[in-house]
Amino acid sequence: MVARRTLVSASILDADLADLARDSRRALRAGSDRLHLDVMDGHFVPNITFGPTVIKRLRRVGKQPFDAHLMISEPGRYMDQFIDAGCDSITFHVEVDEPIEPTLRKIRKAGRQAGLAVKPATPLSALEPYRELIDIVMVMTVEPGFGGQSFMTDAAGKILPAHDLFRGRAPELPGGQVHVDGGVNRKSAELCGAFAAEVLVVGSTLWKKDVDIAREIRLIKALADEGYENRAGMGKVAIPHDQWVTFATLPGPVGKRLLDSMEAAGIPVIGLRAARVPGSGSRRGYELLIPASCETSAIERFGRAREQALAEVRREPSVDPRAGRGGPA
Repeated sequence: MVARRTLVSASILDADLADLARDSRRALRAGSDRLHLDVMDGHFVPNITFGPTVIKRLRRVGKQPFDAHLMISEPGRYMDQFIDAGCDSITFHVEVDEPIEPTLRKIRKAGRQAGLAVKPATPLSALEPYRELIDIVMVMTVEPGFGGQSFMTDAAGKILPAHDLFRGRAPELPGGQVHVDGGVNRKSAELCGAFAAEVLVVGSTLWKKDVDIAREIRLIKALADEGYENRAGMGKVAIPHDQWVTFATLPGPVGKRLLDSMEAAGIPVIGLRAARVPGSGSRRGYELLIPASCETSAIERFGRAREQALAEVRREPSVDPRAGRGGPA
């Protein structure tokens, strides 16, 4: 079984801005390890969201950490307000046009974690002067400013080397974390895990209509952890991260029972409606799909349960609708 490693920070950028408290609670109760708060000023990025007053009022929704991501031109000017708002970590952009070191020192003096974010085109070398002052490196895998953008695989190449910024620091400094922000979903989670990202910022995919937020968070964590376990060499995944395979095709109740058991054990699984279940007459059911990267561990843990479920199906009499209602096949 893959040990739990990856954390999810739920971004509320695409949540219902008219009821952020409700959606923040939903994300935390669904298993998000923290909240990601995107602050935009309309200058550093061409969008405007909310500020420290809103964050301070949201602080009552839970005890999980609040990660503030400041996409603003003058973070130093407003830092006291964000500290007072109750942010546990505060990350701003290395690309700002003002002195960076005093702001990092202020965050750390207040007992909060200090972070620097890098846009996709910004090299990690821009962070070198501040390696002794940061607790977080945030690798942006989209251009900052808007939610719902597609994951930039080229930018993700900075995730693994970002860890080098925390190596060789003074021994009294705590270990740092690499966060990934932008386009993180099921498709990109395994690659992020393979590159050893500790915190994944997950936003728009959680707030789509009819999405089960708790299930989505479980799947993303599991995929990222699988990617971390299966990486080969320099952060490459051993199996393509978007390859899914069929684990079993079973009638409704039997398939749902196995799906629930696998999900509860942390194995990412998707149940698709199958047109016909082999060996069960005309009955419909579930085709259970799992990532190819975790097929071996799934067979080790649930191979016997799968065989028992298939045997149960074979023992049940199949029904042929041409034989009349309830008649034998």
